Amino acid sequence: MSVHKEIKRVTTNSLQEMKVRGEKIAMLTAYDYSMAAIVDHAGMDVILVGDSASNVMAGHETTLPITLDQMIYHASSVVRAAKRALVVVDLPFGSYQGNSKEALNSAIRIMKESGAHAVKMEGGVEISESVTRILTAGIPVMGHLGLTPQSIYKFGTYTVRAKEEAEATKLKEDALKLQELGCFGIVLEKIPAQLAKQVSESLHIPTIGIGAGQSCDGQVLVIHDMLGINEGFKPRFLRQYANLYEVMNGSIKNYIDDVKSESFPNEKEQY
Repeated sequence: MSVHKEIKRVTTNSLQEMKVRGEKIAMLTAYDYSMAAIVDHAGMDVILVGDSASNVMAGHETTLPITLDQMIYHASSVVRAAKRALVVVDLPFGSYQGNSKEALNSAIRIMKESGAHAVKMEGGVEISESVTRILTAGIPVMGHLGLTPQSIYKFGTYTVRAKEEAEATKLKEDALKLQELGCFGIVLEKIPAQLAKQVSESLHIPTIGIGAGQSCDGQVLVIHDMLGINEGFKPRFLRQYANLYEVMNGSIKNYIDDVKSESFPNEKEQY
């Protein structure tokens, strides 16, 4: 029996139970009420209010520009729609790095002002103080290792991470450290599938992969990518389940044509 039928609201404990019984975790991003309502009603386990909103909602080149206030706005919209899914919110760049007190204040604002259920943070041992401080306040934390988009200018590329032994070893150590600190799960982004398998098997908390192979305990994608709203973005790890760009573009063109030709509105569409 699926978790969808067993429980009303997915919790961090639900995800742990899913890992134990070998049930994969489905996670998808959402940034607004209407889209989140559709995602939640479909039976999604986790909705991530990602800082990818900086890209797909605001048109920025990176995730860095989005602010804490903007993340709270998006999260609030999603929380109002989510009746079943666990809602996890990214702490944006600059709201937690290097200052554990600021990290705690940022996490508290997200939880209080949006009603979200957990926060997600990028990094390993270097953010351990911030993770600990947030967890001490009773706020669930999800980790994020591998390709960490907030560090794009440090790495200078979006290519696969941890292919070399030294970086792979550090990633394994960071994963164990995040688990030890008390994180309830870890996103593994764009790392070799074999490494992700090793990490997933070494942890008792669930891993969520994006471009990290099939051995993770769950998978996450950006909804605009998997629905084909972002034209031209087709990395290897992405499975596109629809081409909404073409559907929406065609519908909008038909609307324009109908308005121009005066066929819309017709007599049945007026009062």
